[in-house]
Amino acid sequence: MPLTRRPRRKRSTRNVVTLLSSLLPIVLGSVILYMQAERTLQQSARETAEQALRQFDLMLDNTAEAARVLLPLAGKNCEEVKLALREQVTRRPFVRSTNLVWDNNLYCSSLFGAFHEAVNAGDYHQGKLWLMNGNPVTPDTALLIYRLSDGRGGALTTLDGYHLSNILRLIGRQTLLMLQVGDNWLSADGKVHQGSLPAPPVANSLLESERYGFKVSAGFPQGEVRRYMAAEYPPLFSLLIFFGAISGAIGHFVQKRSTSPSHEMMRALEAGEFIPYFQPVVHGDSKRWSGAEVLMRWNHPKEGLVRPDLFIPFAEHSGLIVPMTRALMQQTAALLGPQSAAFAKPFHIGINISASHCQDLELVEDCRDLVAAFAPGSVELVLELTERELIEPSDVTLQLFEQLHALGVKIAIDDFGTGHSSLGYLRTFNVDFLKIDQSFVAMIGVDALSRHILDSIIELSAKLDLGIVAEGVETQAQADYLTEHNVNFLQGYLYGRPMPGADFLEALTHH
Repeated sequence: MPLTRRPRRKRSTRNVVTLLSSLLPIVLGSVILYMQAERTLQQSARETAEQALRQFDLMLDNTAEAARVLLPLAGKNCEEVKLALREQVTRRPFVRSTNLVWDNNLYCSSLFGAFHEAVNAGDYHQGKLWLMNGNPVTPDTALLIYRLSDGRGGALTTLDGYHLSNILRLIGRQTLLMLQVGDNWLSADGKVHQGSLPAPPVANSLLESERYGFKVSAGFPQGEVRRYMAAEYPPLFSLLIFFGAISGAIGHFVQKRSTSPSHEMMRALEAGEFIPYFQPVVHGDSKRWSGAEVLMRWNHPKEGLVRPDLFIPFAEHSGLIVPMTRALMQQTAALLGPQSAAFAKPFHIGINISASHCQDLELVEDCRDLVAAFAPGSVELVLELTERELIEPSDVTLQLFEQLHALGVKIAIDDFGTGHSSLGYLRTFNVDFLKIDQSFVAMIGVDALSRHILDSIIELSAKLDLGIVAEGVETQAQADYLTEHNVNFLQGYLYGRPMPGADFLEALTHH
C-alpha cells in the first residue's frame, strides 16, 4: 500500500504544480493583453475623433467662406442678389442653401427668393452654429446652419446633414461616433437628438473644434475590449497557452512546434511555392479586359492551394510579405512580359502592398524592374494599399510615393470604406484609384444603407477626380448598377475567377 500511495501522491503534486504553472502565465498575460487592448481602443477612438473633426472643419470652412462672400450683400434688394446666393450653392460642394438677414429677419433665400422669417441669435451655439432636425423643405432631415453677422446684416449658409452623417458612418465604422453642436447632437443614423451627449462606455474620446466650437465624441460599445481581444489576439492567447502548458508537456509541444510558421513560410519562399494568380479587371462601359489584379497563392506540396487569408496576415506581421511580393513581381514579369507587346494599352496590373513595403525605398527598384520587363508603354502598374496594417506617413513613405509616381506607378486604396484609415490615406498620399470593397457591391439591391455608402464613395471619387474599381461583381444586376453610376472598372466572378498564369494568358487571347 505505501508503495502504491507514494507514486499517486507524486502524480497528484505534479498535476497541481503543472496546473498552477500553466495558469500563471495565462492569467498574467490576459491581464496585460486586456490593458493593451484598452490602450489600443483609446488610441483608435482618438484617431477617429481627430479624423472626423478635421473633416467637419473642412466642410464648415467651405460653408463659412460662402457666408463671408455673401455678408456684404446683406441689406440689398433680394432680386438683385438672389443669383449671387444661388451661385454660392452651385460652387460650394457642401452648401445646400444660402440666406441673407437684415435686422434679425431672413429676407432673401437661395431656395425661395424673397422670404420673411425671424432669426433668433440665441438658437445658435456661440452665435454661429445651429444643428436642427430639418426645416419645412426637408423635415426630419438634419441640417447644420452657419451664421455670420455684422451690425444689422447677416448671412446664413446651411450644410446638409446627409454629408455629416456620411462622415460619421464612413469614418466611424465600428466606433460610436457623434457630432455635438450646443445642446443638440447628431448620430450616425442622421437623427438629431436633444440633451447631453451620451458618453460611449469604452474608450470615450471627446474633442472640440478650435474654429467652430462643435464637439466630436468617439468610443466603443460595452464589451468592445473583449470583442477586440477575441478578434485580434487569438495568436497571442495561443502563445500564452503554449507557455502555460510547456511545464506539463514540454516534450510534446517542442515536437509539435519544431517547425514554426515563419520557418515553414521561409522554406516555401525558397522553394518557390508562392505563385501568382490573375483575376481579370474589365472596363465598366465596354466590359473589355483592362488588366488584372495579381493575387498570391501558396501551392503547398502537401496541403495544395492554401487560402491567402490563412497566410497573408502572418506574412505581413512577420515582414516576409516584402520578399514574397518581390518574388510575385518577378514571376509576373516572367509570365506576362514576353506577351506584353500584344496587350491592349495601357494594360493595368494591380499588386497589393502593405505597411512593410513602405519602410524603405526598395519597392521603387522592384517596380522599376517589373515595368522594365514589359514592352515600353504596354502596362500601367497599380499598387493597392491594404489596411490590415496602418501605413504611417513619414519622410520615407512620402519620398517613396513621390518616386513611385515619378516612375509612372499608380496608387489605389484597396477595400475602400472598410478600413479606419481610408480617408486619412486620401488626405496624406497622392491616390489615383479607389477600390470599392465587395461587401458593398454584394448589398446592391439588398441593403439600402450599404447602397447609400456605395453611392457616397462613387460621388467622393468623382469629386476628387479619382478612378474607381468595384470588386466582387457576381451578378449582372450589380454590373448594371455600377455601370449606370459610371464606375470605371469592374472585377469579380462575373468576369473571371483568379486563375494561374497559363490559363490567364490563354483567356486573354480571346479578349
